[in-house]
Amino acid sequence: MAAKDSENGVKGFQFRKATNTTKWENFQNAIYNPSTKEFLGRTGSNWGKLLLFYSVFYVVLAALFAICMQGLLATLDNTEPKWKLDSSFIGTNPGLGFRPISSNTDEGSLIWYDPKNETTVAKWVDLIDEFLAPYMKDQNGDNFENCDFDKPANESKVCQVDLKDFGDCSRQNSYGYKSASPCVFLKLNKIYGWVPEYYTNATDEMKEYDSDFARMVDTKGSDRQIWLSCSGEKPVDRENSRDFKYFPSQGFPSFYFPYTNTKNYLSPLVAVQVLNPTPNVIISIECRAWAANMKYKGGDRDREGSVHFEILRD
Repeated sequence: MAAKDSENGVKGFQFRKATNTTKWENFQNAIYNPSTKEFLGRTGSNWGKLLLFYSVFYVVLAALFAICMQGLLATLDNTEPKWKLDSSFIGTNPGLGFRPISSNTDEGSLIWYDPKNETTVAKWVDLIDEFLAPYMKDQNGDNFENCDFDKPANESKVCQVDLKDFGDCSRQNSYGYKSASPCVFLKLNKIYGWVPEYYTNATDEMKEYDSDFARMVDTKGSDRQIWLSCSGEKPVDRENSRDFKYFPSQGFPSFYFPYTNTKNYLSPLVAVQVLNPTPNVIISIECRAWAANMKYKGGDRDREGSVHFEILRD
């Protein structure tokens, strides 16, 4: 319908004839309209301008992104983190972890085994084998060095972690899982540049925590180590797990610190053997690391400087 002026100036209206087009024809015209030469509602020149604009836009955007990334990478070092210790998100309190951990999430931190059942023994042995795989490689060449307290490694070398020093907690002994005394391996998380402050004498807290442990620290305090102590969490747990053995020593020696991302570095390990835990009872055990600059917090949440696991021997 279109307006038309009459002789007296009054607009009138006349109706245009409706175009009879099908839905299919309308769809075809929406894709390409031959009368206006439009494709998807735009002419060729319009499409060309649009493509040119977005091409330039994305090229400039990619160039800005590349410049920003290059500027960021220029501030980073391939061998050490930009933010370290107190200025980092990780902080200066390394976590303490344990192995083996069951692949069955329902078991959580429970180590449940039967020394007479080959299947359960093989389960835990295989998990420890997988964990120790990096330590089973040849450590006699390259930049490995046999260290001790009087002979720390040079800057370009790393100290060996010899699995032969783990006594009864060896692969030949099935890590104790064929016996009544299973082994658990402890390891500190790596924090770049962190240097422990070692206790050379027992503190009042150590004496209150475990008098036997405190006497051991007083006796061996010249061995600069992050000391370790394990015990049952509650009185009933302590009754069911009275004794522990530690291999190769009761702590993480000073010559493994600090961690500086040196090639082939292996974190020190301590194997804790739980001696004859009472069978058919779930025993909760806590192992704690002792250094003057390590925070300690027990409990089920936000644990620091310690680790918790349970032992159940059938």
